[in-house]
Amino acid sequence: MGQLYLVRHGQASLGAADYDQLSPLGAQQSLRLGEHWRAQGLQFDAVMCGTLKRHAQTLAGIQQGLGTDHTPLLWPGLNEYDSEAVIRTVHSGELIKPTTQEGYRDHFRLLRDGLTQWMAGVVSPQGMPTYVEFVKGVTSALDHIRENVQGNVLLVSSGGPIATAVGHVLRLSPETSIELNLRIRNSAVSEFSFNPKRHNLVAFNSITHLETPSHKDWITFA
Repeated sequence: MGQLYLVRHGQASLGAADYDQLSPLGAQQSLRLGEHWRAQGLQFDAVMCGTLKRHAQTLAGIQQGLGTDHTPLLWPGLNEYDSEAVIRTVHSGELIKPTTQEGYRDHFRLLRDGLTQWMAGVVSPQGMPTYVEFVKGVTSALDHIRENVQGNVLLVSSGGPIATAVGHVLRLSPETSIELNLRIRNSAVSEFSFNPKRHNLVAFNSITHLETPSHKDWITFA
């Protein structure tokens, strides 16, 4: 029996040369989450993490705020899909880094289109697994937790894997999981209860740690 807390990484660097890097605000979001949990007296018995830089940096911020230093179990199946590779399957022209509201809208319109076709098996983004393989990477992490861990578990990942995990538990369609994915906020927490047989959704996309007047400007999506 236990509780699984799935955390999306803090704000990364959308539009920069290296997206896989927390912004200064992303580091603050992560630290704030750890401080919030420390004030609540929440502690973790196990930690699991994807292998991307933004995952490690988010976990480091959380643990700094918590005052803990768990060594995480690294799980590559919790890594995000390559959004640029996905977009290239539906857009043959030059990819322009989004820097304006219009640019962000175009980026996410193309991403939604590419994800839909990847999930349906219509396109194969370069360097990426099939969608079936991607889902297996996520569900294998959930299986490992159910079969091997008890107590409170912290899992740090990205929007795609977290939405996939929620979709798997609720038996949602791939198309619905896309909409969940695009709505998960940075450093947001989704929570499952679990036992050896199943996971159950308790909360989705919670940002209680940022819902104060002094932190309302810290809420981001990218």
